[in-house]
Amino acid sequence: MSDVSRAVPQRVLVTGVGGAPGFDLARSLMRLGREVIAADADALASGLRLEGVTARTMAPAGHPDYVSGLLALCREVRPDALLSTVEQELPQLIAQRAALEELGVATWLPEAGAVQACVDKAEFHRVLTRWGIPTPRTFSPDELDAVPDGMALVVKPRCGQGAQNVHFCFTGEQAQVLCELVPKPIVQERVEGREFTADCLVDRDGRASVVLRDRLLVKGGLAVVSRTFRDRAVAEQVERTLAAVGAVGACCVQGFVSEDGAIAMTEINARVGGGFPLAEAAGADLVGQTLNGLAGLPVDHDRLWYEPGVHLTKYTETLAVW
Repeated sequence: MSDVSRAVPQRVLVTGVGGAPGFDLARSLMRLGREVIAADADALASGLRLEGVTARTMAPAGHPDYVSGLLALCREVRPDALLSTVEQELPQLIAQRAALEELGVATWLPEAGAVQACVDKAEFHRVLTRWGIPTPRTFSPDELDAVPDGMALVVKPRCGQGAQNVHFCFTGEQAQVLCELVPKPIVQERVEGREFTADCLVDRDGRASVVLRDRLLVKGGLAVVSRTFRDRAVAEQVERTLAAVGAVGACCVQGFVSEDGAIAMTEINARVGGGFPLAEAAGADLVGQTLNGLAGLPVDHDRLWYEPGVHLTKYTETLAVW
């Protein structure tokens, strides 16, 4: 999208409403009085059952019909803006920015290199290492001879998400076996300590607001119990990570703080986090200021102040039975 200001979007297409980020983003937008077109590749996605949304199914990212289907959907429902919560869509959305703009659909997307660092854990490690930002040591399957003895390890997909196909082990031999089972695997040093997420909004000038929350209980990669906190050193490391990757708009960053205070950054996602409602509950106008940014308007960072010590608990809710 260009930097020319336009009206704040009133009708927003949200993709990936079957996952926690998209589901909660759709709800937050509706609370702000926006019309929401909720889209997902799964016809049984929970967000398609939210009362008040315009529900649509679409081809998944990577499918030959994804681009044509997305553009057809935009021509049909005429959204003012698109917010994706599926990172695998981002390369294709970047390629279709001009086509979406012609249809009057505002986007706020990072550059291709930033997306690559978000979806590819090996690239994320390379970028942070180049910037001197602490991050877990990372090995490809053919580098396992270099793993130090006694290092606890994590084997995971190089481009995975949602804690799927993630396994813990303690030797290079065990990791080698797991690499046979995990699709496109990568092996990383297992980091211990307080796990945190930072819900962030980076404006068009590169200024970032950061809302920190402890991940007190994690299930399937989603923080189901979390608590806001303040720590200047952690916030600064998050800001450095955002700058290193080139993140823009709403995104989330994860990391660990060890007992001795060392900070290790582990992941960045170019979308809202699954627990971002805590940032809003603690006072940050995260979605409202994201809409401002989509419109090319200034982000009011004063509206992204938050209260520490606020807790959030997520639970399973029955939306519909049919």
